[in-house]
Amino acid sequence: MTRRVRGTQRPNMNFSRIIAIVNQKGGVGKTTTSINLAAALAAKGKTVLLIDIDPQGNASTGLGVPRREREQTIYHVMTEGMPLDDAIRPTELSGLSIVPSHVDLSAAEMEIGTVDGRTIILREALKASAREFDYVLIDCPPSLNLLTINALAASRSVIVPLQCEFYALEGLSQLLKTVEMAKANINPALAIDGVMLTMYDSRNRLSAQVAEDVRKHLGRAVFQTVIPRNVRIAEAPSFGESVVTYDPHCAGAQAYLALADELLHKHRRRA
Repeated sequence: MTRRVRGTQRPNMNFSRIIAIVNQKGGVGKTTTSINLAAALAAKGKTVLLIDIDPQGNASTGLGVPRREREQTIYHVMTEGMPLDDAIRPTELSGLSIVPSHVDLSAAEMEIGTVDGRTIILREALKASAREFDYVLIDCPPSLNLLTINALAASRSVIVPLQCEFYALEGLSQLLKTVEMAKANINPALAIDGVMLTMYDSRNRLSAQVAEDVRKHLGRAVFQTVIPRNVRIAEAPSFGESVVTYDPHCAGAQAYLALADELLHKHRRRA
């Protein structure tokens, strides 16, 4: 391995916003949120890049990139020094592009584990990009590993999807500690945009109780928009689409469009 990465600069400010979508637990709606929030922002007229840094590659599949067509991926960017721009490809939705993932990314930690600057490889790749996007969303793996640390180092902020279930808060404190560690050591600009509640079932008293408990513990750090359980959200990836394009009038699509509005409003207030 001859790759070398130097520098401790802040994330590329040529991109208006770089956001990591992160939770170390699987099944909380992380990838679903990455796909549909990216599509909702594009539907609002923003140019958006989704980087799939999860070795499972579900965000890539969910946006219509077949596994057999992933010849230039984030794996090649992370381990071989391929320019990020070479791995960017358009999607069917105007304004939305993606850097797909590959199963080989699961071995990336071993390949880059001894490389100088191993925690900022993604950040340096973004800095070297000649492309311009209003938003870059990074779909992280469901673990707090070196890939996730790269995403935190590259990002300006973090969104944490949290499923409305009994163990919703379990592990959240460790995740927040990891974010604080990244802020203290490699990315002082990192902020938390908020925690968002997913898979909310209005017919289930448990969902309402969990939502109440999360808001009690975290207060204004929780997005007002709640993502409901919705069959259209579950169906859309099998057609290689976001729910925003698959059925824009369904409850799930409307919720993600509302989340995009809330996020844009929050960022306008910070600007």
